[in-house]
Amino acid sequence: LDPSMDTWNYFHTCLASIWLHRFYIYSAVAFGISLWIVLQFSTTKAKGKGGKSNGNPASSKGTEGKVVNGCAPPEAKQVCVAGVKIFYGSQTGTAKRFAKALAEAVTSLHLPVEVINMGDCDPDDCLVEETRSRNICVFLVATYTDGQPPEGAAWFCKWLEEAANDFRFGKTYLKGLRYLVFGLGNSEYVDHYNTVGRRVDRWLWTLGASRVLSRAEGDCNVARSRHGSVEADFEAWKTKFLSRLQALCRGEKKPCGGKCKKGKCKSPGKQSKESSDHEHGPSDHDDTEAEELFETSSEEEADAEEAGGTNSLIDVEDLGNIMGHMKKAKGRRELEEGDVGMRENSGRKEEGEKREMITPALREALTKQGYRLIGSHSGVKLCRWTKSMLRGRGGCYKHTFYGIESHRCMEATPSLACANKCVFCWRHHTNPVGTEWRWKMDQPEKILQEALENHQNMIKQFRGVSGVKAARFEEALTAKHCALSLVGEPIMYPQINSFVRLLHQHNISTFLVTNAQFPDEIRSLEPVTQLYVSVDASTRESLRRIDRPLFKDFWQRFLDSLKALAEKRQRTVYRLTLVKAWNVDELQAYADLISLGKPDFIEVKGVTYCGESSASSLTMANVPWHQEVLGFVQELTDLLPDYEIACEHEHSNCLLIAHTKFRVDGQWFTWIDYGRFQELVREHERSGGSRTFSAADYMARTPPWALFGAREQGFDPLDVRHQRKNKARDISGC
Repeated sequence: LDPSMDTWNYFHTCLASIWLHRFYIYSAVAFGISLWIVLQFSTTKAKGKGGKSNGNPASSKGTEGKVVNGCAPPEAKQVCVAGVKIFYGSQTGTAKRFAKALAEAVTSLHLPVEVINMGDCDPDDCLVEETRSRNICVFLVATYTDGQPPEGAAWFCKWLEEAANDFRFGKTYLKGLRYLVFGLGNSEYVDHYNTVGRRVDRWLWTLGASRVLSRAEGDCNVARSRHGSVEADFEAWKTKFLSRLQALCRGEKKPCGGKCKKGKCKSPGKQSKESSDHEHGPSDHDDTEAEELFETSSEEEADAEEAGGTNSLIDVEDLGNIMGHMKKAKGRRELEEGDVGMRENSGRKEEGEKREMITPALREALTKQGYRLIGSHSGVKLCRWTKSMLRGRGGCYKHTFYGIESHRCMEATPSLACANKCVFCWRHHTNPVGTEWRWKMDQPEKILQEALENHQNMIKQFRGVSGVKAARFEEALTAKHCALSLVGEPIMYPQINSFVRLLHQHNISTFLVTNAQFPDEIRSLEPVTQLYVSVDASTRESLRRIDRPLFKDFWQRFLDSLKALAEKRQRTVYRLTLVKAWNVDELQAYADLISLGKPDFIEVKGVTYCGESSASSLTMANVPWHQEVLGFVQELTDLLPDYEIACEHEHSNCLLIAHTKFRVDGQWFTWIDYGRFQELVREHERSGGSRTFSAADYMARTPPWALFGAREQGFDPLDVRHQRKNKARDISGC
C-alpha cells in the first residue's frame, strides 16, 4: 500500500468527523468567548465601584478616600477641586465683605481658600496659573460710576477686555480655568446695571474658561432685588454655589437637574458640547423657583454689542451656533420681561406687597451713625449745631443768615432714598437710591409724631450735662424749625404736601432741600418757609461727575427744576457746594443758571470733608479755604447785577448772596419773621390756595453781626466760640 494514501485517508476521516460534529465545536467556542466577555465586564464594573466608593482606587488606607461635607480632602491623589480662589473688586467694601463671608463658608467644607483683591494681582500671571491648578475661581465685582469697574479692579478688567479682543491670545488662552461670577450693582442705573460683572463673565468665557455656574447678580435696589436686598441675593447665590462646589468635589461634571433616583445623578436633557463645557443657564437644568430667584443666563451670544461689536470676526462655521444662541437668549429675555411686568402689575394692586425701603443691613448701618429711624423710610438725627447752641457755643449758618434758633431745629427726612450719589455725600452712600417711589409708605401723621418724640428724647439726654444752658434746654424740647435735609430726597415722598401741612399746624417752619431732579414735584409743592435746590455744578459733564445721578435725562431734569423754582413766590435758595478742582472754574455757567432759576438767595459753601470713604475720592485737598470761597463769591457777584454779598458765617465756611430786593433803605432783610409766615400759610390753606403770599411778606431785618464784613464774621456775640483741640470733628449737620 502506498503510505501517502494512508495519510490522505486518515486526514479525510478526521475532516469528515469534524464536519459531522461541527455543531458541538461551534457551541464550545461560542461558550468560551461568552465566558471571557462576562469575566471582563465583571472585573471592570468591580473596579469602577471601588473607585466611586473610595474616591481614590490606589489608596491603601480606607480613611484617605472619605468625603468630608461632600468634598474630597486635598491629600487625595485624584483631586477634582484643589481649592477656591476668590477675586473681588470693591469700591464701597460690599464685595470685599461678601468675599470674606464666602471664604468662611468654603473653609467649612475643608477646602483651601484664598481671597484676592483684583488690584493686588497681575491677571496675566494669576489667571494663567489657574488653568492648571484645578481651583475654582470666584469673581465678585461691583459696577461703579457710568458702568466702570471699581478703581482697584480697573487694570484687571482692562487686561481681560484687551485679551478677549486680541486674536493673538486665542479662544483657548484660559482653557482649563473654572470660574463663576457674582456681580453687584443697582438696577436704578438702567444703562449700567451690573455691566462690569457681565463683561467679566463674557471676557473669561471668550478666552476659553469654563463656567461652573451661571452668573448671578446682586441688586442694591430694594424694590427690584429678587430677594429684597443685595445681601439676600448674595446669600441665595452662596447657597447655590456651595451645593455646586460639593458636586464638583464628587467629580460630577454637570449640575444636578433634581431628578435623581437611588443616588444616581442624571443631568436632564441633551446638551451641546459648547453648552456643557461653558454655559449653565436656565435651559441647562430645571426652571425651579429657587434658581429663577437669583440665577441669570449669560448674554454674550445674545447681545450684539457684547458679542464683539463691529470689530469682531466670526467664523462662518460658527454662525449657525451663534444664531441659535441668540434666538434662545431672546426667548429667555422675553419670558423674564413678561415675568417682571406681571410682578410689577401685581405689586401695584396691593400696597402690602411692596417692600420696605430700610433693609436690616441698612437699618444697622444708619443706627450706628446715630439715626433714629422711623417706620420703613424716614429718619431723624440730632444736628451738631443743635448740641452747640444748647451749650451756648454758637448756631449754624441758618441762624446767621435767616434767624433760626439752632437748638430748636429738628433735622429730619420722610424719605431716606435719593436720586443721586454725590461724591461729597456726608452719609457715605449708606442710604438707598431710587428714581421713583416703589416702597411701602408710612402715613405722614405717624412720621411726624415719631420724629418729634425721637427728637425730644435725644434732647432730653442733655439734661444736666455740663455747659448746657437751662433756658435753652427747655426751649429745645419744643421744635420750632424742621430742616428737611437730613439725607435722601424728601420731595420723593408721595405725601410730602400733607407732611409739610402737618409741620405748619405744629407751628414748625420748613426748610426743604431738593437735588433738582424732580421738576414736577417742585411745581406741585405747597408753600414752605424756604425751598432749596442743590446746584452742585454748572455744566452737564461736571454735574454727572459730581452728583452721579440715576436719571438718564438728569441734565434736562436739572434745568426744568430750576425753571420750576423760578415760578415759586415764597423764598427760594440755590445751594452751591464748592469742591476744589471739581467745580470752582465755571463762573459764567453758574451765572447763567442763576438767571434761569432767579433764586432769592445763593448759599455758597466749601465742601465738608467727611473722612475717608471708599465711595468717594475726595480728600482734604478738595476742601477750599474760606478765603478761596470768598474769592469765588466775589467773582460770581461781579457777573450778577441784581445780587450782592449779604452775610457770612466763617465758622461754616459759608457766604450768602442775596437779591437786592431784600435790601430796603440800605438795610438787609434776610431773616425770617416766623410768626408772620405761620399766619400767612394758615390763610393760604383756609382759602384753598386762592390767597397767596410772597417772600417779601415775611422777611425780617438782619442784625449787624450777621452781615458780611462785620467783625464777628457771622458768629452770634451772645454765644462763646469753642475751639476743638485734638478731637475728632463731628461733621453732622444741615
